[in-house]
Amino acid sequence: MAHPSSVITQVRREEEEGEENACLREEGSVAVSSSKKSYSRGFLRRLFSCLCNKDAKPPPVKINAPLSLEENGTKPVNNADFIIPVEIDGTVHQVYVLKRPHVDEFLKRMGEMFECVLFTASLSKYADPVSDLLDKWGAFRSRLFREACVFHKGNYVKDLSRLGRDLNKVIILDNSPASYIFHPENAVPVASWFNDMSDTELLDLIPFFERLSKVDDIYDILKHQSTSQS
Repeated sequence: MAHPSSVITQVRREEEEGEENACLREEGSVAVSSSKKSYSRGFLRRLFSCLCNKDAKPPPVKINAPLSLEENGTKPVNNADFIIPVEIDGTVHQVYVLKRPHVDEFLKRMGEMFECVLFTASLSKYADPVSDLLDKWGAFRSRLFREACVFHKGNYVKDLSRLGRDLNKVIILDNSPASYIFHPENAVPVASWFNDMSDTELLDLIPFFERLSKVDDIYDILKHQSTSQS
C-alpha cells in the first residue's frame, strides 16, 4: 500500500500513459543514479533507486528543500556523449556529459526487472534533460530531484521512507553514502566514475540485481553481501 506522503508522482511508462510520451517532464534524483557517468558529478554517478513493487501509485506531494547552484560538467570534454545547455541565473552553461561504460545495457535490464526511480540531488533543469537523452527505454518510472531530498547536516539525503514503497523491496544504488544515510541497509554502493572507459562495474552488477529481483525481502541478500565484503 502506498504511503500517503509518497514523493513518486512524476513520470510513468508509456504503456501507462496511453498515447503520451514515455519521457514526460516532471520535477524538475536518482536516482540513482546509479546511473552515472560523467563530468556531471551529481547525476550520473548516483543513478537511481530500484523498487521491486511495480504496482503502487501513490498521490503527489510537493516537497520544499533549499536549492543551491550546482556547477556540474561545465568543463569541455572532447568525447562527450551529450552537450546540454542549462540556464543558471540568466547565463547559459554548456554541460558536458559522458556516459559510464555499459550504462545503456544496465538501464535497459533494470527497467525490465524493477520499477526504477531516478532519485538525484541534482537540479531538474540539468538532470531532467540528461535523463531524456540517457533513458532510451523508459526505465525510469519516476524522476525525483533535489526538492525531493531532505537537507540534513549539509547533505541532500534521499529518504527512502517517503517513496511509498515497502522498504524491504527498495534498493538504492548510489556512490555517496551520505545520500542514503537514513537507510544504509537498503544500499548497493557503487564507485564514483569519471573517465575510465575500461570500467565494468555496471555490467558486473547486473547478475546481482537479477538475483535481488527474485526475492520478496532484499535485506537478507544485502546483509549477506555487506558481511562478505567487510
